[in-house]
Amino acid sequence: MGLVALIIVVIVVALVVITILSGIRIVRPTHRAFIERLGKYNRFAGPGIHLTIPFGVERFYRVDIREILVDATPQTIITNDNLNARVDAQVYLKVKPDEESVKASQYNVTNYQIQIVQLARTTLRNIIGTLSLKSANSERGRINEELRTTLRTETANWGLEILRTELKEIDPPADVQETMNKVVKAENEKIAAIDFATATETQADGQRRAEVKKAEGIKQAKILAAEGEAQAIQLVNEAAEKFFVGNAQVLRKLETVEKAFWQNAKIIVPANGDLVNVIGDLAGITPVPVRPAQPNPTPGQPQQQRR
Repeated sequence: MGLVALIIVVIVVALVVITILSGIRIVRPTHRAFIERLGKYNRFAGPGIHLTIPFGVERFYRVDIREILVDATPQTIITNDNLNARVDAQVYLKVKPDEESVKASQYNVTNYQIQIVQLARTTLRNIIGTLSLKSANSERGRINEELRTTLRTETANWGLEILRTELKEIDPPADVQETMNKVVKAENEKIAAIDFATATETQADGQRRAEVKKAEGIKQAKILAAEGEAQAIQLVNEAAEKFFVGNAQVLRKLETVEKAFWQNAKIIVPANGDLVNVIGDLAGITPVPVRPAQPNPTPGQPQQQRR
């Protein structure tokens, strides 16, 4: 009898231990949890160890509160200019860690990850459908912000926080893409041609300025040389007026004769003229009277006595 009682006690203790161990639940810091008892919400469970009633009395539900990425999957959208654009987007979100948000993420929406994808796709069609393809590509920031605002408004009671939205791609049809590439290439070539023409014009302008500067330098040199000659002539005239008062023309003729000798000029002397008087005539000087030559006395003839 004592042995049977001991066995019963051991069995009961083992069942209690197994029950307790099976009811232990651990929540990581990256999760939050809530407990339902007999199908009704009972309590919220934060990070740590929690004890529940096993055997289906209490059910334990974990919810990940980390940031997750949801791909909206590519779709074809008709833009306002009747082009088929292939659009893909990504949504970054997370469940808020408070109790009400955790409950809302499980009780207010069936599967928030699937439904957020469908909502994002519908919102993108509404936004991009009112824009041209060019505007959609150039206004990505505005599209992202408008998509994020719409998702926040529509999921306000889902217990979610929409962190950000990103347009992954907006691709036009292949033929349109090829045409756009040709247009961009033509624009780049046009800009390059304009830059080349501007550079050539600048170089030509620089050369023209250099030639003008060179011509001005030559002109200035000639002016300075002429001014120097004028000053020299002025100094000569002043000297002539000072040392040869009234005989400036005579001085000029003397200079002319001097230059003539320096340049090896030829002077023709008449048969009955004298070289001294010819040179004096060139210089404007009064000829020197020349006595007629007297015949040489013959030997034995007495010379006339000079008076």
